[in-house]
Amino acid sequence: MAKPRRAARDVARPPRTTGGRRETGRPDAGLTAALDSKQLRRTVIIENVTPTVDAGRYPIKREVGDSLEVGADIFKEGHETLVAFLKYRRVDQTAWREAPMRFVDNDRWAGAFVFEDNARYVYTIEALADAFRSWLADLDKRVAAGQDVASELREGAALVEAAAGRAPGDDARMLAGWAKALADSDRAAATAAAHDAALGRLMDAHLDRADATWAEREYEVVVDRERARFAAWYEFFPRSNVAGRHGTFRDAESQLERAAAMGFDVVYLPPIHPIGRTHRKGRNNALAAQPGEPGSPWAIGGPEGGHDAVHPDLGTLADFDRFVARARDLGLEVALDFTIQCSPDHPWVREHPEWFFHRPDGTIKYAENPPKKYQDVYPLNFWGDDPLPLWQEMKRVVEFWIGHGVTTFRVDNPHTKPVRFWEWLIREVQTAHPETVFLAEAFTRPKMMKVLAKAGFTQSYTYFTWRNEKQELADYLTEITTPPVAEYFRGNLWPNTPDILHETLQRGGRPAFRIRLMLAATLSSLYGIYSGYELCEDTPFAPGSEEYLNSEKYELKVRDWSAPGNLVGDVTRINRIRREHRALQLYRNLRFHPSSDPHVLWYSKMTPRRDDVVFVAVNLDPDGTHAAVVEMPIDELGLAPDQPYRMQELLSEVSYQWHGPRGFVDLNPVDAPAQIFALRR
Repeated sequence: MAKPRRAARDVARPPRTTGGRRETGRPDAGLTAALDSKQLRRTVIIENVTPTVDAGRYPIKREVGDSLEVGADIFKEGHETLVAFLKYRRVDQTAWREAPMRFVDNDRWAGAFVFEDNARYVYTIEALADAFRSWLADLDKRVAAGQDVASELREGAALVEAAAGRAPGDDARMLAGWAKALADSDRAAATAAAHDAALGRLMDAHLDRADATWAEREYEVVVDRERARFAAWYEFFPRSNVAGRHGTFRDAESQLERAAAMGFDVVYLPPIHPIGRTHRKGRNNALAAQPGEPGSPWAIGGPEGGHDAVHPDLGTLADFDRFVARARDLGLEVALDFTIQCSPDHPWVREHPEWFFHRPDGTIKYAENPPKKYQDVYPLNFWGDDPLPLWQEMKRVVEFWIGHGVTTFRVDNPHTKPVRFWEWLIREVQTAHPETVFLAEAFTRPKMMKVLAKAGFTQSYTYFTWRNEKQELADYLTEITTPPVAEYFRGNLWPNTPDILHETLQRGGRPAFRIRLMLAATLSSLYGIYSGYELCEDTPFAPGSEEYLNSEKYELKVRDWSAPGNLVGDVTRINRIRREHRALQLYRNLRFHPSSDPHVLWYSKMTPRRDDVVFVAVNLDPDGTHAAVVEMPIDELGLAPDQPYRMQELLSEVSYQWHGPRGFVDLNPVDAPAQIFALRR
């Protein structure tokens, strides 16, 4: 059932709605009396629209320049020829644009369009029976059967004449001429005229859509800038790395230069605000700080201010602005930690005590996660009698920092605040500042992590840190990088954070750090490391603990970045490879392939046109060498079984000639725990 193609175009008429629900042409029997005759004629069925998230409850996610292909089951009673259109617009615009949908098979249709702007879009579907195309198909059947078609040609002439009445200017005159041609007494000439392509184009252009059916709802798409999908993050404490004193923003500019030299895109700073003095934590999370100890930056707020202030030892807001500008000059973005909690000294405690939890005696409760206690932190109460002022203050804080050049936020523990709050806040902020990126730091239950992404978080932390075996890595990464999860969830992979030093790194030494780096940087287009990773810092606070000994969360740290065995070269090389290969910049293109060794993970990332194809082999065992036969999807790549092809190994810059559906890798965890191949035809 071939359908005519139409170019995407602007369409001014918005869909009709009734009480917030679109008139679909599928009336419920109980509502028939309330519907007019036009609605009753709209009988096309439009269902099973994809992609959607929870049937349209939440938006899907894409990036500027992406093409969105939409599918749907579209059919109606009878045998008329259908046409369908994919409708789309930015939410802040009223005029719809449209692209044609094509018939696939079995009543399945598909259409696509490209996102041009960093904005929120909506899309839906319009479908109808094409009277002219239906008439033409019926005419062909009658002619093939040798029937007299005089009456049918008059019917066709009437359809064309009606189109002439809808068309302006020259089109109207041309259509009127075609109507006369169809009414011609020469049946052969009239039949030939009916099939003229010029007539078909004019009839398509002036299709009568009065009885068109629209899908039941509009579906949202959040279209982010590319940095939402592709970025390498580097986390560091700006207060550290200066011997003998608290560092400043000006001191930390050298850290920006290091991060830029290693090829990172985003530098993420833990909280930079004043730190409370009451119950300030000491070294290694001691309950009492000693004189001069800086405390945890997550205990936010003091006499100097709260969430919209900077710690005076770091400098001033003007110093921070200079820091952000310097980062921009180096090609970096600054991400800030957005932590919704307060020290007992925060101004909000005095100004808005109703924003906190209270004990029966009226005192404010500190944070607890039994048996852990956090006496230096007060959580905020989002379930009070009137949460709106607190919500609005959170929005003000985010927009304050946007005003200082920050458009990326790593959000601490979002799973302990209402999902509805995040849905509201992120939408409000991105409506005014669509470039804003929110990373959810939620290591919690899977469904909560997913619903936070649905509610609007641009990126999400993942369970990657705790997935270390071959099958669990393949299963988990496949889940989060393919639909339906990948329609709304972008996983940002971190081998470590200031809170997490996984057992794999504690016992695996430098090979484990190299392995996890290669995995994080190539399995996802989004990854990050916390500073010190490149020095292979691997000492836990205690056996069985994932906390660092002498954690930087509670003290100032000075490091020798050129220490023997550092991974600066590895980090720089992998970030360069990521920037040079488009396939590694995409999120939804990860595929795993068989390898003969249970310790060798073998996977690929390809661009849609296969003009950039990257394969990665990683030895997951930091203690032993492993060799494997790996399988190549040669049919998908368009390679003949006996055709030779070149595999360029990007870390060593050595090329190998392979042929056929199998290759061979040999991975030494000390010298070469991973190989990254670019296919050269």
